[in-house]
Amino acid sequence: MKKYAFVVCFYFLTISVFAQEDAWVFFTDKPNVSTALANPITILTQKALDRKARHNVAIDQRDVPVNESYINQVKAMQGLTVLAKSKWFNAIHVRGTQESIASLVNLNFVAGVNFADKQLNTTQAGNTAKVFQSKERVDETKTTVVFDYGNALNQIEMFNGHKLHEQGFTGAGITVAVLDAGFPNVNTMSAFSRLRDSGNLLGDYDFVDRDDDVYTNTLSNHGTLVLSDMAGFVENQFVGTAPDASYYLFITEDNASENPVEESYWVEAAERADSLGVDLINTSLGYKNYAPNYSRYSYSDSDLNGETTYITQGANIAVEKGLFLVVSAGNSGNSGVGAPADSPNVLSVGAVDASGNYASFSSVGSAFQPTQKPDVVAQGRASFVITENDVVSTSNGTSFSSPILAGGVACLMQALPNTTNLDLLEIIRASGSLFTNPNNQLGFGIPNLESALNLTLTNNDLNASNDDIILYPNPTSKTVFIRFNDTNTTVEQVLIRFVDALGKTVLTTDANSYKKEIDVSALASGVYFVQVETKKLKQTLRFLKS
Repeated sequence: MKKYAFVVCFYFLTISVFAQEDAWVFFTDKPNVSTALANPITILTQKALDRKARHNVAIDQRDVPVNESYINQVKAMQGLTVLAKSKWFNAIHVRGTQESIASLVNLNFVAGVNFADKQLNTTQAGNTAKVFQSKERVDETKTTVVFDYGNALNQIEMFNGHKLHEQGFTGAGITVAVLDAGFPNVNTMSAFSRLRDSGNLLGDYDFVDRDDDVYTNTLSNHGTLVLSDMAGFVENQFVGTAPDASYYLFITEDNASENPVEESYWVEAAERADSLGVDLINTSLGYKNYAPNYSRYSYSDSDLNGETTYITQGANIAVEKGLFLVVSAGNSGNSGVGAPADSPNVLSVGAVDASGNYASFSSVGSAFQPTQKPDVVAQGRASFVITENDVVSTSNGTSFSSPILAGGVACLMQALPNTTNLDLLEIIRASGSLFTNPNNQLGFGIPNLESALNLTLTNNDLNASNDDIILYPNPTSKTVFIRFNDTNTTVEQVLIRFVDALGKTVLTTDANSYKKEIDVSALASGVYFVQVETKKLKQTLRFLKS
């Protein structure tokens, strides 16, 4: 189900609808994989290659496009329509009769079929297929920036995003993809003049209607409102949280229907974003309960486990590819978060009011999620937005707490260009007001991005001169090793303390040789200082518990 505010959906039904099914069809292979990987510029932009190189992200067969010949052969079959494709999954999304879809397993290039109606998969034993598996410093030349935020002041001050602006970090150089519904009038509104005039509106695409016009879609204004919280600018009245970032606008939500193909559109858009070198995706959409006519496609609570739904699997791959994902937790209250907010690898954002109190509509986390959900919160009740009519207004929903915070994250990424997406995720979590005592309503609380920046820079300084001590693997979830280059180090000489972000010592141990193995499985996920003291030296290292 869509998780954004006040959008009315209309469902047009005919008798034939009930005979139609949706399914994902997985292919066995791809053409010319070796050639493509040897010449990655043929499948990815230079910006994408640069981002992957900077963060040591591997380029693999998932980056190679789907075999168009296979797609065309499926298109030619009677009773089937191809609606979307995915290079990451080496799959297509089809719609047709159950019999026509099931017959695809007889093609020698089809690895398997996975019906969106999970009950049908029980009669298609052995036909499902798995996803492809392949095993800073701040710019010292920055200038001070002072904005008059007008009505938008509180929602950026809440997480100290304005402090990043004051240091000159306004999102410049960071590319954001907004995956949403319609973006009416973004190409003409005065509130986006700054965005357009600076050349920071890089492109758009409607994955639903298959065209490059996202501005005349009148079924939804949701994307326009969401974008305004990041990129909107009205002198002395409103400033978005990342006014100088660059943006791609992608429609993946079909307001005329409600069907799992929207998950496939989303994955396709995420793949496009990755290939274009996008740094950050904001998605103010979520899926769990489909409309009554498609209820057989709905997900159970246990499906929201961070790895089951198609869109969440796609989100996990996007993060693996180096993208940072900010996702609205949803507006379903105690009914729980939707997908892909259940992913342990995305920053799921819940909602609070202007005073920082929990907003009752904000979706809560549960034991089904493998990590704390939501991750953090931002203002989502009475959030200020700019409508498609160029009017500053208010709206409710995690649809808005997500982009409000996403813009702040873009600014933090600008300030910390060499920090990986997963490190940044943990840094933001660790800056939360409830980091030591999270809950399912507010997650780790309201983040403090100024604190996150300062903590990271301090840690970078600390780690820069620690050649005498090596800590690895970092990050890790179970066991960390500390190795001393001085092999004469003995237990009598060494004391090791793990200190959390609030300065509390949470683990103390000593060493009995030049190499020490430490069990950190009991520590909560987050950032720690590791203080190592010997007779010869006293050093502090940064450790990330995943």
